[in-house]
Amino acid sequence: MLILVMEFVNGFRNIFRSEYKRWVFLVAFVAITHLLFQSFLLPYGNALRSLLPGHEDSVEGYENAIIRVKSTAKPAVVRNPLTINASAMGTRDVMFSNVVLKGGDSLNLNVRGGVGNGGHIMEDRWEIENGFVSEGTDRVGVDNDDDDDESENGEDLNEIAVLEDVIRDQDDYVNSTSRTELTTGAGNGFEIEQVVKHGQEVSTGKLEDKMSEVAKELGIVSTSSRSPALASPIVSSMANQTSKSVIGKPGKKKMRCEMPPKSVSSVDEMERILLRHRRSSRAARPRRSSVRDQEIFVARLQIGNAPIIVNDQDLYDPLFRNVSSFKRSYELMERTLRVFIYKDGKKPIFHLPILKGLYASEGWFMKLMQGNKRFVVKDPRRAHLFYMPFSSRMLEYTLYVRNSHNRTNLRQFMKDYTETIAAKYPYFNRTGGADHFLVACHDWAPYETRHHMEHCIKELCNADVTAGFKIGRDVSLPETYVRSARNPLRDLGGKPPSQRHILAFYAGSNHGYLRPILLKHWEDKDPDMKILGPMPPGVASKMTYIQYMKSSKYCICPKGYEVNSPRVVESIFYECVPIIISDNFVPPFFEVLDWGAFSLILAEKDIPNLKDILMSIGQERYLALQLGVRKVQRHFLWHAKPERYDLFHMTLHSIWYNRVHQIKLR
Repeated sequence: MLILVMEFVNGFRNIFRSEYKRWVFLVAFVAITHLLFQSFLLPYGNALRSLLPGHEDSVEGYENAIIRVKSTAKPAVVRNPLTINASAMGTRDVMFSNVVLKGGDSLNLNVRGGVGNGGHIMEDRWEIENGFVSEGTDRVGVDNDDDDDESENGEDLNEIAVLEDVIRDQDDYVNSTSRTELTTGAGNGFEIEQVVKHGQEVSTGKLEDKMSEVAKELGIVSTSSRSPALASPIVSSMANQTSKSVIGKPGKKKMRCEMPPKSVSSVDEMERILLRHRRSSRAARPRRSSVRDQEIFVARLQIGNAPIIVNDQDLYDPLFRNVSSFKRSYELMERTLRVFIYKDGKKPIFHLPILKGLYASEGWFMKLMQGNKRFVVKDPRRAHLFYMPFSSRMLEYTLYVRNSHNRTNLRQFMKDYTETIAAKYPYFNRTGGADHFLVACHDWAPYETRHHMEHCIKELCNADVTAGFKIGRDVSLPETYVRSARNPLRDLGGKPPSQRHILAFYAGSNHGYLRPILLKHWEDKDPDMKILGPMPPGVASKMTYIQYMKSSKYCICPKGYEVNSPRVVESIFYECVPIIISDNFVPPFFEVLDWGAFSLILAEKDIPNLKDILMSIGQERYLALQLGVRKVQRHFLWHAKPERYDLFHMTLHSIWYNRVHQIKLR
């Protein structure tokens, strides 16, 4: 035995007699040791596959700091109240972007999402092509098990670049920097360097610790651990690998927006619903009546007994269902109504009006309401209505996890907000929210405010009776596409009827189920019907689009992903008679306006007969419609300084009007 041991030792020494052999041995030893350690460190113990260039766990060089977050059942909580649902994340790329907090309450987010291998960026964008909005198709359906009757898609229509321009115009925002910078006040700030190196992997627990440290520095309040997980605005836009595999399947289930509605409510049926709700209000009686309830109830009696008006100098009678009731209600609103605006909620989701783009209506109302001295009161005990000033666009822009196909965190965020004001103030619980209202233009607003704001008055652009819109309580908000925040009335007006030689005009993108049908039947089929697809980009084409609207008798306004379309107000803006083709869409201010006086509302099934229907309208009828468009135009315009009967006052009046007709006293 001793002889064998000596021979082994001598053989072992012989290996190192050669310098070459010694290096070979060391290299082999280091390689084996490395693989052994990697087998314990890498997930699932697969070290060799991780070294292969095409493997999913391999890390390529990114220009931005990337955290590889591994799936775990425990969510990482970020205090805003915002939570990362780690159990739903899987292995994803999370890209930090510039997050600026100014003055302790303003949060500037420049969100970009790392998607797939290589960290490609998917941006939420829309294109303005020749004066019209060509809606992008980046938004795909959002499946939620508890949302069968909700819209599965939203029109992703706001271009990030334009939104950034708007944000830069706000006093509460600063320009993005090359690294993530958190400023907690003038002269008192700190910066988070990009400490996450290329390919660095951290557990969800470590990520939670890092986010908790950031939250402590910001002084953000904690939320209950029982709340469903929410997406953090700091960690955003994660690639959903499961959804990508589903999208790739040829037999995938169609989303709701890709199919015609299962049921259709005609305009006549909507009017019957309105009358029925007027007779039997759904509003809950307040737990205790107040002086303000009594004042509203008295106003209701006065509106019902309004004196008959004939040939009013201020209002065009044919536009209204009952011009006498409307004018009396409007005057009582000016004299009586007082609104309290909640100060709760931090920017950018709250108190930050966006005045440019497709969702500008909610921003303009917020700006003008917050700056109003006639209606707004500081003492909530004097208020008849309570305004919750959130931006549905900024809620989506800030919190939605790009390509996650899940909006649950958005709804949970609004639920937490509602519960906060209900616990802090006595007013929400007194009426169940019936005297509270919100103004939201994003397509997802009905879902975001579902259940927890069920009794509130919702002024929504997405006024879809099949998606929870309540006629007689909720208000249809005009979707106005504002191109210039400084001059929202730019290019207003159009040619007189005698110079409108195009019978009907439409140009736009080809998304949703309805527009392909329209283009199939009428694109380049008839010289009188100028029905086009997307127009090429550029200023010249943009002006061409505007001139088409200014020169057409009728402007086609088909639905896209959702029932609402900015073309309705755009047509009125350019004095073109709007042809609304969108089943189940409740037109703006439906409770007071008679849309038959200045528009045509056609069923979607009538698209093949579109020209015959338009040709059957006589010249006298067309002139009456076109006159109605010019007369109603004043009610659909935003002004930097609000004017009587303009869009701001019409919006506020419809909220007031529906509340008046819902009031119940014991």
